[in-house]
Amino acid sequence: MTTTSPARQTAGSPPALHYYVVHDDADAPEGLLAEEFLLAADYSWAGLVSGGWTRSEGRWHEASATSRRLRTDAGLRKRVTPVARAAAAALYRDLCGADLPDEDTLRACFGAPPAQPPSPLRLGGSEPRPGFRETRVYRILFAGELSPDGLAALSEAWQMPITGDLTDPGTRILGAVRRQVYGDAFRWDLRRVAAGAAWGLDVTCDLLGDRDEAVGVLLHGLTTRMRQQGMVPVTVDRFR
Repeated sequence: MTTTSPARQTAGSPPALHYYVVHDDADAPEGLLAEEFLLAADYSWAGLVSGGWTRSEGRWHEASATSRRLRTDAGLRKRVTPVARAAAAALYRDLCGADLPDEDTLRACFGAPPAQPPSPLRLGGSEPRPGFRETRVYRILFAGELSPDGLAALSEAWQMPITGDLTDPGTRILGAVRRQVYGDAFRWDLRRVAAGAAWGLDVTCDLLGDRDEAVGVLLHGLTTRMRQQGMVPVTVDRFR
């Protein structure tokens, strides 16, 4: 049975934190934000914790309020740039002359995980697609604006034909990708959601065998690729 108890990334796993450079009003680097989405057993997101550092304070502190604002405040998003850990570490050394703390040390300032989330919403039937053991449907939701260059980069990285006009606000689906991995089948659609106020990847996972690690790897990889185009992940919900 699937549980939704929040869980941090296990030891020995790849770096799991999301890093952002925060700029001041003059567009100079002002600080860093490090976030972690807590995962349920099915790889949907069960909570968000974060820590921040600024030049003025010179220390890491709990930053959940800043993370929440980042999802709702377009003005703040314009001053924030998603980066990989290597870029965050280089900036941190430039700003304070020290090594960026490792991820376990950063997590110590994140504060307590959120309370137990509500039971997941299931909008579709539980029957798998014919020929598979299980079918899951997720939506990865992002805040921000996708640029033409960003769409082109996604198209190239995913070998995704662009099937919609980015400049047309009535266009919903911009492209779709299909992949086959050791018998499992995956599809994701890039679409506008919330009347164009956000972007989403609708991900369908048809699983053949008993293991589901490929789902977690895929969702993480898709999220990372969208962040590289300046998008801010909001949640991953599972609907089936």
